[in-house]
Amino acid sequence: METKRLNLVDMAWLNVETENAPMQVGGLLTFQIPDGAPKDLPRRIVEHYHQFSQAYSPWNHRLRPGALRTVAPEWELLDEIDVEYHFRHSALPAPGGERELGELASRLHSHPLDFRRPPWEAHLIEGLEGNRFALYIKLHHSLLDGVAGMRQLAKALADDPNDTERPPFWALPPKKRRKRSPSETRPGMYRAVAELMGGAAEQVGSLPGFARVVRSMLKSARSETGTAGLPFSSASSLLNSRIQSQRRYATQLYSLAECRSLAHNAGVTVNDIVLTICGGALRRYLREIGELPSKPLTAGIPVSVRPADDQDAGNALTFIVANLATDIESTPERLQAVALSTRRAKNELSKLSAAAITQYTVALMAPYVLSLVTGMGGRTRPVFNVTVSNLPGPEGPLYIHGAQMEAFYPTSLVTHGQALNITVHGYGDTLGFGFIGCRETLPSMQRLAVYAGETLDELRETYGDRDTPAQDEVVADDKSSPSKSTAKRRKKTTQSATG
Repeated sequence: METKRLNLVDMAWLNVETENAPMQVGGLLTFQIPDGAPKDLPRRIVEHYHQFSQAYSPWNHRLRPGALRTVAPEWELLDEIDVEYHFRHSALPAPGGERELGELASRLHSHPLDFRRPPWEAHLIEGLEGNRFALYIKLHHSLLDGVAGMRQLAKALADDPNDTERPPFWALPPKKRRKRSPSETRPGMYRAVAELMGGAAEQVGSLPGFARVVRSMLKSARSETGTAGLPFSSASSLLNSRIQSQRRYATQLYSLAECRSLAHNAGVTVNDIVLTICGGALRRYLREIGELPSKPLTAGIPVSVRPADDQDAGNALTFIVANLATDIESTPERLQAVALSTRRAKNELSKLSAAAITQYTVALMAPYVLSLVTGMGGRTRPVFNVTVSNLPGPEGPLYIHGAQMEAFYPTSLVTHGQALNITVHGYGDTLGFGFIGCRETLPSMQRLAVYAGETLDELRETYGDRDTPAQDEVVADDKSSPSKSTAKRRKKTTQSATG
């Protein structure tokens, strides 16, 4: 059987897996069933997908058992999968609202994956109000990073509403399959040692550049105007506590066009707008429960270093650390501080070669991974306070059997020391925010979604176009959600679901 060795980053995601902190990511997609479609369209989609038992990389990857599994883990590449296990059919209890959907997604994301099989599963969820259904997908982070995962999923969705024969995402063969050398297909420590030795010269040659960037980051942090985020520079907060196994999930949907307009008017990037929305929500949430640190929170921002034409599995990410400026009350001033921080961090990263980026990533994340492996996660000073990811997505409408995708809400992972994760995913003219956190550590975490919308309102007041109407929609789902008057702001551009 053909095998494939995991790289060091993928191995790390396996080694830090615990019962309370499964390392899985995914997404919650909602679809509108068109008028005139069969009433049993969700069932027909499930039956169509169940015809495809052949799977391609990475969806056919299963961990190879054996004594070396923890030392030099490898994927076995299966020819077929148990498709009825991996793709399941579910239904929401009446009335099938956003609250019920959020609760189901929270439960599904709390359960760890089975490594005796390829570590992924998908659920088609029918019964969502408004003649809609949802698709929830989760996969282990060692299998794919977020950027690669979204590319794989987008390929399986049709851009033609009349396309009803398109195979599911696991049944689409990759564009290119490079022929492997004998050393690559030989399992075990032999290949592991060969690959490490082969890259040693390149890594040594990149050390001077890596050292220069570290010195520059430290100099900026020590200067009076230094606002670039620095690893370990923020105080511990409630976000950096120990966690339990159950998750709480909340979402928000915003207009990408409006965020671009705000960014243009403020002279910043869309990502700076996203970070400011997250920082404003965190500032109000932590202050309200008496847990706001005096020092500003920092965000770890994953940055893809994967080439646009790279179809390989695995992870190709590094991180920059940005200041969320949660110590600043004024939202416009906070935005400018965030923007200055991200510009400096990106400038330093741009100076690194590919090999130096690998060293930088290992140096940045090694203490974090080590704390998880040793059980010290949540007991030491964090590398950064919260992970905030912003993933690009397809620009045009996508369909499954004629049902148009409305929104893509990402789901991610939390760990000891990182009790909250915020991931944003683009699709068409929308930005879908997914807030996922530990149910026990963060009380009433759903309020973050509400406070994110209020921070966006504050940005509109300063940077919004006067002829652009407010675009808020919030769906209340529990006693900690906004008032009924707020919850009735519907049918515009922004929506929320929590569980």
